[in-house]
Amino acid sequence: MHLDSCGVITLMTDFGTNDHFVGVMKGVILNINPKIQIVDITHAVPPQDVHGAAFLIDSTYRYFPDGTIHVVVVDPGVGSQRRVIVCQTDTAYFVCPDNGVLSYVISEDTVHRVVELGNPDYWLSEVSNTFHGRDIFAPAAAHLSRGISLSQYGDAVNNVVRLPVHIPQVTNTTIVGSVIWVDHFGNLITNLTSDMLKSFGMDHGFVIRAGSAEISRLNRAYAESKIGECLAIMGSSGYLEISVNHGSAARVLGLKRNDAIEIHKI
Repeated sequence: MHLDSCGVITLMTDFGTNDHFVGVMKGVILNINPKIQIVDITHAVPPQDVHGAAFLIDSTYRYFPDGTIHVVVVDPGVGSQRRVIVCQTDTAYFVCPDNGVLSYVISEDTVHRVVELGNPDYWLSEVSNTFHGRDIFAPAAAHLSRGISLSQYGDAVNNVVRLPVHIPQVTNTTIVGSVIWVDHFGNLITNLTSDMLKSFGMDHGFVIRAGSAEISRLNRAYAESKIGECLAIMGSSGYLEISVNHGSAARVLGLKRNDAIEIHKI
């Protein structure tokens, strides 16, 4: 299967915006393909947070046109022997380090081909040990947007790195999930999906335990709870979130990523 580029490249990094790194990557891309449209997803991934980037790219890519090229540079192994890859799914291309950042994507979408970016013809002529975003990722994505075939980049990869992903534990009366992301507002995003909660069945009463909070209903809006009150709501990414109206659930409850969230039938 061949997927034509739609003329869009997205960027997700942990570079921040105080330095020149993101701008330089854009310059490299535009030198190769001046007609490309570049979209910033975020450059505020916590430094070296591959798990966080895996969640964020999975929550993002499906909202872009088919054929979008997503460049993810959260790369604590830069300069080491870790591979740089291009992954083609049903709807998109991903240019990224092979460090697990595609763990959620490849568990949900159909992967058609993965190749290693081993051909220096599609890198910059000089490659540093510390800035592969500029020297390898950006030029590879730009050449891909101009129609270069994946077969030109390098050898096929059959064993893409996957991060250990927490799977909720479900019994007849209990679900034990965990926090997989804490957003800018301090909302605790869990790995509990709406389909999972429907299958579990919560029609006859339940309690959600998140740290010291016990919550016995699902909100449709934050404003259904009093200011400062803990609440549970299905978030925009399709996961159960624990929130505080006009506050930070992470701070109020003292919870962080990987902490347990339990649901009990009553």
